[in-house]
Amino acid sequence: MGIVDVDNALLNLLRVNLTPEVIQNPDAIGLCSPDEKGDMLLGLHLYDIRENEEVRVNERINLEAGRQKNPPAYFTLCYMITAYSSADIKFRAGEDHKILNRVLQTFHENPILDASTYAPTMKAEEMNLRIHIANLSTEEKQRMWNFPNHPYRASLFYRVAPVEVESGRTREVSRVLDVDFAVEEQRRV
Repeated sequence: MGIVDVDNALLNLLRVNLTPEVIQNPDAIGLCSPDEKGDMLLGLHLYDIRENEEVRVNERINLEAGRQKNPPAYFTLCYMITAYSSADIKFRAGEDHKILNRVLQTFHENPILDASTYAPTMKAEEMNLRIHIANLSTEEKQRMWNFPNHPYRASLFYRVAPVEVESGRTREVSRVLDVDFAVEEQRRV
């Protein structure tokens, strides 16, 4: 699993739940930076990647006889989700709020990603990914919106964790095949 798998799972989840009622075209929901939104009506922006402090594995994984793989690393992905309604200025804020409301509803109803529906390339055991809202202050949110010539837009901030990133490093190991024990008898005098 990797970051792009999580991106795709989130996009699929939102596309299934927002189209066609809230957003007509599923391609209008995508990954984008707020300053380069293109024709997106709903943009997901990965703004931070942090090492997950709750999940750590230190033991190597046995692959086959004589080979081990380093343990995976676990991360928390932080997303900013912004609506970019193309409605007339009188209705734009209301349309943005309608889109954001459906995102809130979708993530509230789907706090754990479902591999079979939203990420068929991921293995079932990788799907303990939890989606939770990041409770940031207004100042923190506005600081993240650091894009000149683009006024701040109301955005949602979510964290997805724990995201497993497998190690590509393996090593050869030799197994203990034969053990010889010698026992000496000691006499007491």
